[in-house]
Amino acid sequence: MMAPQIVRLKDYELVCGAAATDGGKFEPTLVISSNTWPSRPRSIAVRAGAFATAAIAMESAQTQGVEWIANFGKRLSAPQANPR
Repeated sequence: MMAPQIVRLKDYELVCGAAATDGGKFEPTLVISSNTWPSRPRSIAVRAGAFATAAIAMESAQTQGVEWIANFGKRLSAPQANPR
């Protein structure tokens, strides 16, 4: 089993991993943290797929993490307005 891969992109840190499943396949796992407030880690639901190796599953997680940042990243790092 490979150790999770940490990728830093813009103001984010992606922890890309792979979980072993039945039949010797791997599913991608992804946790994204903002390097600015709020910085709490978020587990991101990735598209399911049975990959032959852990490296391929982690590459899939990284690709999906980059897509997530492009689509939703500003919402993760933007300060929330305090409604009154």
